[in-house]
Amino acid sequence: MNIFVAKLSPETKNEDLQELFEEFGVVNSAKVIMDRETGNSKRYGFVEMENDDEAMSAIERLNDSEFDNSRIVVKKARPKIEQRRPSYSQRRY
Repeated sequence: MNIFVAKLSPETKNEDLQELFEEFGVVNSAKVIMDRETGNSKRYGFVEMENDDEAMSAIERLNDSEFDNSRIVVKKARPKIEQRRPSYSQRRY
């Protein structure tokens, strides 16, 4: 299951997120999203957990909890909506 984590501390790193969720089960990946231009954290990230029951337990226990001096939001990630760019003939100039 893919989990969305928001309101992270600016100091939180991928490894910190991984360690936090490993308390609940196997973590396939943990990634804090970084701003390409500044290199600073965007203060949210994603965690992929192997087992859905363990993931739901992590969501229930960690949502609205204190982590790294920040009160985090944890919920099931929504699928990414694919945005289509208008074709050349549909563009307005």
